[in-house]
Amino acid sequence: MTTGSITPLTLSAVQYAASDGGVAANVPEHIRLIEDAESHGARLVIFPELSLTGYRLDLLEGPGDWLSAADGRLDGIREICRRTGITAVVGAAFKEDDGTPRLASLAIHPAGSVEPSFKTRLHGAEQELFVAGSQPAVLEVDGWKVALALCFDAAHPGHAEWAAQAGADVYAVSALYTAGEDHRLGLHLGARAMDNRMFSVLANLGGATPLGPSCGLSGFWGPEGLPHGQAAGTGTEVLTASLQYSLLERYRQP
Repeated sequence: MTTGSITPLTLSAVQYAASDGGVAANVPEHIRLIEDAESHGARLVIFPELSLTGYRLDLLEGPGDWLSAADGRLDGIREICRRTGITAVVGAAFKEDDGTPRLASLAIHPAGSVEPSFKTRLHGAEQELFVAGSQPAVLEVDGWKVALALCFDAAHPGHAEWAAQAGADVYAVSALYTAGEDHRLGLHLGARAMDNRMFSVLANLGGATPLGPSCGLSGFWGPEGLPHGQAAGTGTEVLTASLQYSLLERYRQP
């Protein structure tokens, strides 16, 4: 595929302050925010880590807020993706068919299929609830390859290196970075982009969380490692950018 045949990818990163009440309370807001992103021309929408519950590991002690690929609670998101042609990546606690518990990003495609990607670098109390994955999913959207990462994955260069070797053009990170982690956030997203000559995107949980208040700063970084736009505050915000493949080509020249 030549550069000229790859159109720009319009992508929205949703910085999201999750509502109390688990999956049932957050699905309607996800639908509303996907509609907002669609009004800005988005073809791909990235939500933060555990966006459907917030970072509330206590909610996961029972079965109620775990999801499966066929879960009817995702039907509203499936429908808005079908209607708009958008692929939406939402954050959830996920049970595989064999019952394996995962901390997941779920890519919901316009055709209704659910493509999961699992966090590979669990930490803290996550290790008691989830089983780590081995490698990220790589989505294909409008000729672009988009690798999915979850929070602490982005702190490990090898995760993004694997994604780049798999052909990723975009490294999409769903995360929770809290107040005081501004510098760490910028280093992670900038370095993953620059070292691997790809775009990086961050959707950070917003608002107050059990780990502390969000530092915000969701946004986009180019293959030169510089930010191309970030959230203005720490609450819910939809940030949209049109990523140009020609910029990747410029930095990928030998």
